[in-house]
Amino acid sequence: MKLYICEICGDAYIGVEKPSDCPFCGAKGNFIKLGAEAEPIAEIKTEISELSKKNLMETLALETKANAIYLCMAGEAKNYQIMKMYKRLAKVELEHAIIVTKLLNITMPEIEVQNCFSEDLENFKKTVELEDHAVELYRKFAGEANEAHVRKFFGAIMQAEMGHIELIKSFI
Repeated sequence: MKLYICEICGDAYIGVEKPSDCPFCGAKGNFIKLGAEAEPIAEIKTEISELSKKNLMETLALETKANAIYLCMAGEAKNYQIMKMYKRLAKVELEHAIIVTKLLNITMPEIEVQNCFSEDLENFKKTVELEDHAVELYRKFAGEANEAHVRKFFGAIMQAEMGHIELIKSFI
């Protein structure tokens, strides 16, 4: 058994082999390091520019909304597999929000309940729309970030959101 730590969320994974993606935040395997080698971005305590703060706050709002929408979609799912998928997506989006709170050193805001469709197909389409928007936004935010760790965060969650799109499209 080995200890692996995700450099994006800072969470630890214990296993024989490194996971291909972080099971907590969805970051790709290149962000997962053996425990002693990991340098989690949330542990970096440097000044963050006003633009990065603004972009991180927008990310926090987007991720908490996605968390609530995916929980709604899980509740509306027509089968167990889809329900579990949306519950996992909700947890990943919440993890992204938690990372933002760590980067900004703020408390998590209250997450407002969101509405969704009662039909899986409509929810799949809405999910792709939300994830496409997030990918484009995070690409932009990564380009605007002057701080290496903030740029790394946006790049990593952009990749995770792209993976969500691939997953959902496999159901459509």
